[in-house]
Amino acid sequence: MTTNINANPLESGNDELERYALEECLKRQRVDHRTSVLIIPASRCELARRFAQLEARVVLGDDPARKQEIEGRIVAAGIGNEVSFLPCTLDQLPAELPGEPFDIIMVRRGLCALRYEHARAVIRQLLLKLRIGGKLYVSIHGLHSELGDGYPGHEQHSSDRYAPLAPAMAKKYGITGPVCLYTERNLFMLLLEAGGSVLRTMTTTYGNVKGVAVRV
Repeated sequence: MTTNINANPLESGNDELERYALEECLKRQRVDHRTSVLIIPASRCELARRFAQLEARVVLGDDPARKQEIEGRIVAAGIGNEVSFLPCTLDQLPAELPGEPFDIIMVRRGLCALRYEHARAVIRQLLLKLRIGGKLYVSIHGLHSELGDGYPGHEQHSSDRYAPLAPAMAKKYGITGPVCLYTERNLFMLLLEAGGSVLRTMTTTYGNVKGVAVRV
């Protein structure tokens, strides 16, 4: 492993949800050095590198088209012994995943592209891939973020809210399809209705929402 062992992964980046997940991993590793983590989607693999620094076993789920790119990042970071790639997306999760049941699952984006009821089914499926007491960390675009400016679904109930962004926002963020944007309460209810025990929810400075749920 060629990552910088002197770097503190808990000090990398400033995302509060990621920090909570890394702290949870550190606590689990102190008790049982077999912590397993699923991150979906993989993004640029930075979070996987931080978990790998804590010696967790990490599975990165992402679109099959990104396989070469992601595996290249894994090799370049020197974390091939700790991190593996799995071709899958949120709306096409396999019945079984290598590495499950997981201790930690991170959903960093992608849920807003699904209708609320579909997102609830996905969250339920992910919760079942956790071991009892495992934690699910979710980040999703907020209704009261910049993305909500001119959003035609603003006044709809979350179960019916599924519409394209205003043209200016769609162009700025490269989001072309319909989305369901969330309030903090919407995310709380999504996690609860999916069967999770909700530990916390939060709204960022930029209006996006995040939450943590545990499988009980």
